[in-house]
Amino acid sequence: MKTLNAKNLTLDEVHRLFNFQKQDNNSLASLLSLEPLTELEQQEIVQTRQEFDNHLRSTAASEGQVKLVAISPLLRLAGFYRYPLQVIVEEGIARINITDEDIIVTGRLDILAIHKARQVSDNVPFWVLVIESKNSSVSPSVGLPQLLSYAYKSLEYQESVWGLATNGELYRFVYIQAGNPPTYQLMPFLGLTDSESSIKLLQVLKAICKLQ
Repeated sequence: MKTLNAKNLTLDEVHRLFNFQKQDNNSLASLLSLEPLTELEQQEIVQTRQEFDNHLRSTAASEGQVKLVAISPLLRLAGFYRYPLQVIVEEGIARINITDEDIIVTGRLDILAIHKARQVSDNVPFWVLVIESKNSSVSPSVGLPQLLSYAYKSLEYQESVWGLATNGELYRFVYIQAGNPPTYQLMPFLGLTDSESSIKLLQVLKAICKLQ
């Protein structure tokens, strides 16, 4: 049996192995209810934007810097560190067995937010948001095959999950649904370094957090 690491898969391979199909409906408004930010939240997002921009002035931000300087503050502001949610970092996924292909897919997801008080099966938590991060010089789209591979495992137990691929500067949310075949919808890019876009970015994260 052949073992493949999700980080080496192309999008075409992910489509073939997991039977994913892309849907064209990419409207955040049809899936989430976005609420205005408070004055304090707007001040915090400005600070986060300035701090990340500072890391981009001399060189590209590494993947570690992206997680620490950009993603972590955003998750805190959105409420992902508050009970009943919990954030897990660099967690290995269960081996995905593709019996028809005699293939096993393995990998390690970057960031996973789960609902601690909600289980979809024995010892299986409800996945709220799966995040795949890259350094700032790489397009977030590069992380899409990994993101879909990791999310596929959760679809065995729940109907849908949100994903996010980011390089710290650009953010692309993905709405992933179980089915035959499983589907995903790519949302428009949002940017942390743009004032208006960064506000919407935090609004989307807060809306996903409150869905649970």
